[in-house]
Amino acid sequence: MKKSFLACIALLVVVSVSPAQQKPTAPVTDSATGPALPYSPSLDVSSMDKSVDPCVDFYQYSCGGWQKKNPIPPDQVSWGVYGKLYQDNLNFLRGILEQAAATKGQRDTVTQEIGDFYSACMDEAGVEKLGAGALKSELAAIDQVKSARDVAPVVARMQLDLGGVLFGSGARQDPDNSEQQIAGVDQGGIGLPDRDYYTKDDPKSKETRERYVQHVQRVFELLGDSSDVAKQNAAVVMRIETALATASLTRVERRDPYKRKNKIKLAELEQMVPSFDWAAYFTTLKTPQFEIINVAPAAFFKELEARLKDEPIGNVRNYLRFHLANGYAAYLSSAFVQENFDFYLQYLRGAKEMQPRWKRCVQYTDRDLGEALGQAYVRKVFSPELKASTVDMVKRIEDAMALRIEQLDWMSPETKEQALTKLHGIRNKIGYPDKWRDYSSVKISSNDFLGNVRRSNEFERHRNFNKIGQPVDHGEWGMSPPTVNAYYNGQMNDINFPAGVLQPPLFDAKMDDAPNYGNTGGTIGHELTHGFDDQGAKFDAKGNLRDWWTKDDKQKFEERTKCVADQYSQFVVVDDIKINGRLTLGEDVADLGGEILAYIAWQGATKDKNLKPVDGLTPEQRFFIGFAQWDCSNSRPEELRLRAQTDPHSPSKYRINGVVVNMPNFATAFSCKAGQPMVNPPEKVCKVW
Repeated sequence: MKKSFLACIALLVVVSVSPAQQKPTAPVTDSATGPALPYSPSLDVSSMDKSVDPCVDFYQYSCGGWQKKNPIPPDQVSWGVYGKLYQDNLNFLRGILEQAAATKGQRDTVTQEIGDFYSACMDEAGVEKLGAGALKSELAAIDQVKSARDVAPVVARMQLDLGGVLFGSGARQDPDNSEQQIAGVDQGGIGLPDRDYYTKDDPKSKETRERYVQHVQRVFELLGDSSDVAKQNAAVVMRIETALATASLTRVERRDPYKRKNKIKLAELEQMVPSFDWAAYFTTLKTPQFEIINVAPAAFFKELEARLKDEPIGNVRNYLRFHLANGYAAYLSSAFVQENFDFYLQYLRGAKEMQPRWKRCVQYTDRDLGEALGQAYVRKVFSPELKASTVDMVKRIEDAMALRIEQLDWMSPETKEQALTKLHGIRNKIGYPDKWRDYSSVKISSNDFLGNVRRSNEFERHRNFNKIGQPVDHGEWGMSPPTVNAYYNGQMNDINFPAGVLQPPLFDAKMDDAPNYGNTGGTIGHELTHGFDDQGAKFDAKGNLRDWWTKDDKQKFEERTKCVADQYSQFVVVDDIKINGRLTLGEDVADLGGEILAYIAWQGATKDKNLKPVDGLTPEQRFFIGFAQWDCSNSRPEELRLRAQTDPHSPSKYRINGVVVNMPNFATAFSCKAGQPMVNPPEKVCKVW
């Protein structure tokens, strides 16, 4: 992913084809009526700070003006070009949803689905009236858990709505046969953002754990427990979660797909965790029959067995009670919503105010009915011409990658052949899916918000579980069309660019090629390079986990990526916290490789054009400023601290400066001299792709 949290193999299809799923014709833009996205250029001179020497701090030179003009809104934890476009998108989608909700009489299926979902979410009075009573039936089911064997069906029901309660589960591509889906279970079951929050001993981590226990206590009090009982229950939850977290893989360890591969027979899982009734669990989930399941990591599930075996059943019930209320908190009455905000957004991430309800409701609609809302979105913003120009840019950057591979002086002909085979096998998905997801089986009511959330979540979870034993659907997307993001999926070997990320200022049809290639071209190259980063390089052209490198080439590759990891590990994020260069390695390699590819492709696309300076900037300078301005941003210290532990992306400043110091073309473009901060000595320039 260019932005957000993962180098995505998506957080995260076997459906009968209805008329709503037939291959859509190219959407017709409808900007003349209804809401419209505001225009921002892909290179904005007023966003620069020309008092800064670009050879000293290129990020500040390119983005200093933007940072001054764009303070962080009180309901945000950070504010950047991507985030601003995302918020513009929310406003645009709000117009679509309000229009859908207000439409009277006969409505088409998509309009009814998104309009009624949004209406129910905006019915704050109806949600408030229910209070904790909205969870009455689920709490009663938990109360009937009398032994460890009773836990399984209750956890299965909770996971249908809430995801990873106690552990994670779902269908996944077989790492040895990427054309097939198999069952999988994974670590999970914690309420803090990452396992390291439970294991680190620095003062801030200890403070965070104390605040988390207070949060857990308040949730129990909202469920009706007395203060003393709630405090005891919170300590129990913290102890159970700490045990599960300690047995989990770190984020760096999870970057190795081999550490996430552990295919065993279902009978072996039953022997590993005999206290959990797996038969009842999968029966409740209504999964297809299967024999093989991926269980990763095994140490986590051995610890899960210990917790189920050793904990008094009352402790397990209280763990489940908390995760039920905590998981649903954002959709309940104001007391739950406020508590959820106070801890997760205000304390952990530094937000000053809660987002207005309409913003949250737009986001929930996009999350739960994304391909219904996406149909309305692309009709208005994604023209056939825009798709064609994007496809052309992708093709040029793929050609640049092929040229780059062929010219590598450190890779053997045998490995080059495999790399080119993988490159030519990449599927490009641009704008929107070829088949729209059919939500007609989901009951959407205009006055039952929590019910809508539950039913849409259950639909998605069942849709996922029903993949087990089925061929992989290569047409499936992991993001909705309005999403302002992009991703590469190693096992699918595809790059995915939703329509939302192909809008100004990220892709600007009114602008010259230089900033567009620097910005969107770099993003395309970034996602393409993920197929060959420290994770992607372990998957072959078909997406199978297979070592296709010669031993010597693999060693040379690792030496080159180590250069990147070591370089980024010296950059300070906030206070005394530095980048975890092993965690961010894949994204850092993709940032560097992607921009190199974009530069080559841009030169090829404009070789016959007479390029001239614009606004006093040469075409080469405009390329690099366009690149830098995709990530102009401001972030709160709390958000920087959290992301330093959990985000595989480096902070914005280093996603720009860390790239240009390794691109001699940049130094040439700005006449930088040896010894200046933005110029690495030749022997320290990292060269991977």
